[in-house]
Amino acid sequence: QVQLVEPGGGLVQAGGSLRLSCADSGRTFDSYAMGWFRPAPGKARERVAVISWDGANTIYADAVKGRFTIPRDNAQATVYLQMNSLKPEDTAVYYCAADRQSGVIITPEAVGSWGRGIQVTVSS
Repeated sequence: QVQLVEPGGGLVQAGGSLRLSCADSGRTFDSYAMGWFRPAPGKARERVAVISWDGANTIYADAVKGRFTIPRDNAQATVYLQMNSLKPEDTAVYYCAADRQSGVIITPEAVGSWGRGIQVTVSS
């Protein structure tokens, strides 16, 4: 099972950029699909971006397409969320997620392991 550590986060002005990272302290990172989620109105968490174990497949929420990317580095056992052109509505706690599968994470219910969350605040 992965153990996810999420340093970073912080405060940024609208239009700015921020990169979140999530490291796996275990040794089987390349067996896991990874993703980032955040709370949403009426939902426990919404999917922001997900990536398959090999990086071949990614899915982005419509609200972040063209602004966010989710690269991963299996050698460093780390997944990132590169956030550009940030908007105040991106303000949220962002959660790293992992699931041992060959595809991509579709729903929060499919997540096997969660990070503790990183606060991101975008000021207008």
